[in-house]
Amino acid sequence: MSAKQQTWFTEYQTDSLSLGLRIDQILLAEKTPFQHLLVAETETYGRLLALDGAVQTTIQDEFVYHEMITHVPLFMLDAPRKVAVIGGGDGGSIREILKHPSVQEAHLIEIDARVVEAARRFLPELSAALDDPRAHVHIANGIDWVREARDFDVIIVDSTDPVGAAAGLFQPSFYQSIAAALNPHGILVAQSESPFLHLALIKDMIAGMKTAFSVVRPYVAPVPTYPSGYWSFLMASHRPLSPSLRCRTDRIDTRYWTPEMQSAAFALPRFMEDLLP
Repeated sequence: MSAKQQTWFTEYQTDSLSLGLRIDQILLAEKTPFQHLLVAETETYGRLLALDGAVQTTIQDEFVYHEMITHVPLFMLDAPRKVAVIGGGDGGSIREILKHPSVQEAHLIEIDARVVEAARRFLPELSAALDDPRAHVHIANGIDWVREARDFDVIIVDSTDPVGAAAGLFQPSFYQSIAAALNPHGILVAQSESPFLHLALIKDMIAGMKTAFSVVRPYVAPVPTYPSGYWSFLMASHRPLSPSLRCRTDRIDTRYWTPEMQSAAFALPRFMEDLLP
């Protein structure tokens, strides 16, 4: 294949940084009521789902993100029963949540039905768990849905970048709604972008969460197709957290998360420690 015949997907991650992936085939490209949706077969990372030109997930590295955004908070609790995911229409977070035998309800709240439909069609490795009887899919605005939710053990904000419809998912008022939706021992976790590229955003998110929670802790993991390849998450709660004993005794099928990783993810480089009050 000559250079002229090659097709590339390019994500412009900042004004001076981009990620390029050679693609073998475009499987779906459409404008939904909310965003541009692309599913493509890439040469390096397998199938890719992108929204508005930004990578949301790829088959080859999705397990790191989905395992770390779910198992880290869930293993802080002895018996999580009721969990919600805001965003995450590909279903990968629901797949991981349902590996915990105590979970009775896993709610997915996705604003764009076409994302869920595309994942069911093209990404069965991620979306198959949406057919589990414990999974409940809500096509709704997450901000509105959370206002009515109550008694959740864990709420995970598996959002796109803070632009467009997702911008409200990064506001203090949203974190306050989540605090009301959680039970007294509940935990919030949100993806918080790249420490190398979005430090100001992470600092603002910590401040926003502090308006609703007494404890906010960052942790990190590598996700190669996300901007800079180094990703962060924020965990918030009303009390200090430590891993449950079942972190060592429960056996779940993972490819990245381990009991050792549960603690190691919170070991931060100095430049991130400086963010903390």
